Amino acid sequence: MSGGLVMMMVSVSIFLGAIALLALLWGLKTGQFDDQSKFINGVQFDGEDALRDAVMMEQKKKEAQERRKNSGEQTPE
Repeated sequence: MSGGLVMMMVSVSIFLGAIALLALLWGLKTGQFDDQSKFINGVQFDGEDALRDAVMMEQKKKEAQERRKNSGEQTPE
């Protein structure tokens, strides 16, 4: 490779890195990464029935693993 080609590749890489850094700083400054209501809305729309079903499914899963363990089968991972 010639020296001129290497210098051009380094220059383009530095230029693209600077653009990416500026875009990141702009996003941080304007609050593009702030999502304060994400978890609040998630909890707000979870119903008791959905949570109860999730707990029941976890209990069934644990019971099935215990049965497999007691019967000598290996549990899938």
